[in-house]
Amino acid sequence: MKKIYLIFLLLFVSMVQVFAQTETVKSTIAIFPYKHVAEADAALTSMQSWDKANWKFFLSQLDDKDSAQLLKANYALNAYVHHIALDAEKKKQTAIYLSAALSYVKSFDGRYFLILQLGLLGDDVAVKSLAALLKDETFAGNAARALAVIHSENSIAALNKGLLKVKEPARKHIQAALDNVNSVLPEIKVAQPAKKIFQNEVQHLLVLQDEMDAAKNPLEKRRILAEAAHIPGFTSLMFVSQSLNDPDVCDEAALITARLALADKNTRGKAAREVLEKALPLIKGIDSAFLVKNLLVQLVAMPYDNGFVSLFNGKDLTGWKALVGNPITRAKMTDTELQNQQKIANEKTKGDWIAKDGLLVFTGHGDNLATAAQYGDFDMYVDWKITTQGDAGIYLRGTPQVQIWDTSRRDVGAQVGSGGLYNNQKNQSKPLVVADNKIGEWNTFHITMKGENVTVYLNGVLVTDNVILENYWDKTLPIFAKEQIELQAHGTHVAYRNIYLKELAGNAVTVLSDAEKKQGFSMLFDGSNMDQWVGNKAGYVLEEGAIVVHPEGNGAGNLYTKEEYADFEYRFEFQLTPGANNGLGIRAPLTGDAAYVGMELQILDNEAEKYKDLQPYQYHGSVYGVIPAKRGYLLPMGEWNKEEVVVKGSKIKVTLNGTIILDGNIKEASKNGTIDHNDHPGLKRKTGYIGFLGHGDVLRFKNIRVKKM
Repeated sequence: MKKIYLIFLLLFVSMVQVFAQTETVKSTIAIFPYKHVAEADAALTSMQSWDKANWKFFLSQLDDKDSAQLLKANYALNAYVHHIALDAEKKKQTAIYLSAALSYVKSFDGRYFLILQLGLLGDDVAVKSLAALLKDETFAGNAARALAVIHSENSIAALNKGLLKVKEPARKHIQAALDNVNSVLPEIKVAQPAKKIFQNEVQHLLVLQDEMDAAKNPLEKRRILAEAAHIPGFTSLMFVSQSLNDPDVCDEAALITARLALADKNTRGKAAREVLEKALPLIKGIDSAFLVKNLLVQLVAMPYDNGFVSLFNGKDLTGWKALVGNPITRAKMTDTELQNQQKIANEKTKGDWIAKDGLLVFTGHGDNLATAAQYGDFDMYVDWKITTQGDAGIYLRGTPQVQIWDTSRRDVGAQVGSGGLYNNQKNQSKPLVVADNKIGEWNTFHITMKGENVTVYLNGVLVTDNVILENYWDKTLPIFAKEQIELQAHGTHVAYRNIYLKELAGNAVTVLSDAEKKQGFSMLFDGSNMDQWVGNKAGYVLEEGAIVVHPEGNGAGNLYTKEEYADFEYRFEFQLTPGANNGLGIRAPLTGDAAYVGMELQILDNEAEKYKDLQPYQYHGSVYGVIPAKRGYLLPMGEWNKEEVVVKGSKIKVTLNGTIILDGNIKEASKNGTIDHNDHPGLKRKTGYIGFLGHGDVLRFKNIRVKKM
């Protein structure tokens, strides 16, 4: 019995010691990344007294899935290595701990960081561990550089020995490290070119795209990406993101893509979201924990609407169609007539426009190419290139045109340059300056259209300044409010690429339909103000015609209607973000947990992985804990869902995107107790407020109407 007691006592003491060591390490590195020198010095002094167990636990943090803890460990270790730089004994002991950690730290980031620090420590005790990694396909280059940094007789011998045993590409890394050790410089065959001076960042980016197309090795590609990293804006982000598909530089491209996005709080929309989601798993290195954490936060909050979309996928003509008539003649056709004419035009013009080598090319024969969608106000980027005697243009809302032509064609007045509104009769038609690049070189337009007014930048230079575009088809009419974009066909070859368009949010408010007016509906939110609402207006704010829930503004609070409602019909639209959770409170008081003291209808992305184990009464549209809703009728992420809730007595009906997902009676459903086995006193309430019940996630609401019954 005494033996058993002693065993348990020893186990208990051991557990207490482990816990104490764990807390010692965590509390020591808690101040990193540090802001106060005194605290950092105290932490680094404490680390010098750690024993082997402390160090083992600390280094295991390099595998921690908590990005914040991983970041603290990285900063603490880097600071410690520099702190002991002049203490040979401490350097050796630390190198022993770090070399041992290579056997149990498994993450890429952790091993990468250990190798880097072993090189900085410069102690021979690390040579054996680093030499073993020269055969590792992933870390051979890192290990070779670390051995070169140690720069001792043993480390150089290990590199020479490794050079004889390994194969490409590891051999190339080792040779480069040895060349560095031996100060072998590459042969200089030509003089260094003078530093290029660019007129503006737009021209710089055009040159970088040409250089990337011609780049022959990873070194050139990395240099190009490094230059692009200093050019802010959407077009730079999209250019860098193209290298996410290149295995030679995808890691570098991912880091730059993340940094460009984080530096621009206006980054938004489908095109940006797609490249950032692609970049996330490729982000590696010392700063990866910090970048990934912040990028995930930005992605969740990033609006889906009013952002740039790509109009050309680089592969085919998806999203484009042949031209049929003009806006006036098309408006006179029935839907059937227009569909028939479209089929004829599509068939007739096959081969006139083609997708080739990532470019949208007009072959020189045929008619305009039009977008399948129509647009009102917009921001647009498009690159174009013409041949000698070239003539083309961009039709805005189906109307000619922002001019493109060879400026040498003086016989037709092309010497004024491209970018003007060629067909204007009363308003300015010529560009302000000539900003065209040479024939055969790429040019880029940035076109903004608001109402009737058009602004055009050509190659970063303002050429058309807020000029009214006249209606070419009927001079007595203003420009069409919404129509297609067209690429003009004018008998000469032309190529386009990087076509991005962002619809601009208008100031128009939502109005009731005639039918809703007759039925007795009133507006609770029309996009212009939040006067009909009370409660958490710090977490629920008005942005671009929608009520947006912001976690940083206490998005876990509730927003309620000013009035109470008994029986009613409530209609609204909502846009989820991945994993978002909210609720629609009905017949609720202004205080207490509305899910119980009132009723809560779930508003939830229940298709998210983290909700895979939900109970049926937690699905979107359910009366929480009382009546389950049918699942599977939410629209794809980013689209606006439409929902209608009818509350009459004890009956509740919820219709989502045209499908009834819940039609039940709360009295019948709870007569033998609720299915979540909780007390729901709110089921007995006859009246109360309608509200949005926040759970700390980003969502958007708009077009909210109600009818008292």
